[in-house]
Amino acid sequence: MTNDRINVVGTNIAEKAAMIWNVADMLRGPFKPHEYGLVILPMTVVKRFHDCLAPTWQAVQDAYAKVKHLAVIDGFLTKASGYQFYNTSKFTFEKLLADPENIEANFRDYLAGFSANVQDVLAKFDFDAVIKRMVESNTLYLTIKEFNGAKGYLGPDKISAVDCGYIFEDLVRRFSESFGEEAGAHFTSRDIIYLMSDLLLADADLSKAGSITVYDKRIAKMIHPYEKVQSSEVLNIWAFGDLLFSTDVA
Repeated sequence: MTNDRINVVGTNIAEKAAMIWNVADMLRGPFKPHEYGLVILPMTVVKRFHDCLAPTWQAVQDAYAKVKHLAVIDGFLTKASGYQFYNTSKFTFEKLLADPENIEANFRDYLAGFSANVQDVLAKFDFDAVIKRMVESNTLYLTIKEFNGAKGYLGPDKISAVDCGYIFEDLVRRFSESFGEEAGAHFTSRDIIYLMSDLLLADADLSKAGSITVYDKRIAKMIHPYEKVQSSEVLNIWAFGDLLFSTDVA
């Protein structure tokens, strides 16, 4: 991969991450600088799920109305959503903003509507306690409004899964640095990942189908788009390694 391509990708990711991080402007006062990530990180994850599901929201609502009385409904709803997750809540970010007087109850209803696998992700953030603080400081509505704007849009039609992962990593880096910690403890620089990917694949024949085993999940994430450019065949990549921090789940 050329340096020009690396620079372009890095710039776009940094710009989007900076736009999202600027939501922190309204958190000043109720939240200290090193606490901004407590709001921004889970909200970024929630908004990514929201924007992915937006095109099939009505289809999921219709499917849920038909099958909600059944004991097992996941298969019907994932088929309707087009993903391995879904949300059965009647709310969207637009509908939440239409009822500011009930923003807390409605937002909690929205979060409760997510499928169990998303609930597992959100549980890592201890978001419930953060929501209480946002309600007490009157910042919940404003934060949702900001994320519902152009700067907070994270739909797959504009941002790929890989790029969204790097945007999140950039946000984690900013959060870590606000604590005065070294970013390297939480964040692997893209140029390092590109280099390591090149080294790992230096002798690989990507013109043929096959399997590659790598240790670092971040490198696997980088090889996927790399091999799609280089290979016309299917290349399976198996990643092994433990993630050290709860924020890595997203």
